Amino acid sequence: MGDHSARIYPVILSGGSGTRLWPLSQPHRPKQFVPVVGDRSMIQETIMRVMDKSDFLAPIIVSGESQRHLVVDQLAQIGVDPAAILLEPAARNTAAAVAIAACWIMVNDPEAMMMVMPSDHVIQDLESLYVAVRAATAAAQAGYLVTFGIQPTHPETGYGYIERGVPVAAMDTVHEVVNFHEKPPLALATRYFEGGQHYWNGGMFLFGAHNYLTALNEHAPDVAAASQQAMERSVVDGVTIRPESASFMAGPDISIDHAVMEKATNTAVVPVDMGWSDVGSWDALWSIWALDGNGNGVNGDGFVLDGAGNLVYVSDGPPVAALGLQDCVIVSTAEGVLVAPRDRSQDVKKIVDHLKRRGTA
Repeated sequence: MGDHSARIYPVILSGGSGTRLWPLSQPHRPKQFVPVVGDRSMIQETIMRVMDKSDFLAPIIVSGESQRHLVVDQLAQIGVDPAAILLEPAARNTAAAVAIAACWIMVNDPEAMMMVMPSDHVIQDLESLYVAVRAATAAAQAGYLVTFGIQPTHPETGYGYIERGVPVAAMDTVHEVVNFHEKPPLALATRYFEGGQHYWNGGMFLFGAHNYLTALNEHAPDVAAASQQAMERSVVDGVTIRPESASFMAGPDISIDHAVMEKATNTAVVPVDMGWSDVGSWDALWSIWALDGNGNGVNGDGFVLDGAGNLVYVSDGPPVAALGLQDCVIVSTAEGVLVAPRDRSQDVKKIVDHLKRRGTA
């Protein structure tokens, strides 16, 4: 993969709860630990993407204490020994999650770079990913904080956008970042989509650990101090590292975008079209599913009669027969059944909130 001096730790962020994929995703088993697409779970797929690639080192997993046994089991199932499992005492968003991984790298392998990846995204075109990683590596070696800009396929209001500027010197596939934009209303999303200068922000980054911590110290010193102190006082148990709780919790809850990427001047974006999906909802899963001629997707023991545009997903639940339905999602698991119009799938987290109040989630 290009320059053989590159040493990159995959830093896999696995703290999410994935509430919009209820009932498949549960509080005790969030979506990254479930085989949503294919036979392997999403975190296993994410790890396998960067195994057996010469530049990548063993993965660093950042997760929470309550998910420790899941992370350990998932790694064992695919025979992967991690460099480290960092267990946050509670979620403090992505700026701190990336910071504790950077602190670990600075102690153990200070020249190394880190590629930050969410644990629960689908990437269908791996060759395009590797080409983008090569370009991003060269830019990161030149001191840039690099983000990957996902080529939009439609005007999406659910993602943040990255606006690209001029190419970085001598790197035609790497651009300076003009701006990060919040989730836009539809009219603006349409303008972004048609203009060709904007990419979805998929939450993937590549940079030197030292460069990230330098930027964090400058732009979000309270995050940097809390993370540094938590790691200095951490409890180490083999590859499992528990940052000290009081120090860690003293830091603010802020994303890497707000804390660093939106403020730093040395940011760059590598556009990539790699069949990406964050599988953030049942509708998003339907959109990447192999559909039949009527636009129906079926997983497991289910079928659709005289219907179109449906997703029927059976996993350890009773079989499903759908008759005369349009654009619906029906999910059947051992822990619950969901029936909803597909265009309401962003609202599934309201169900989870309701169940929490009822004390059953």
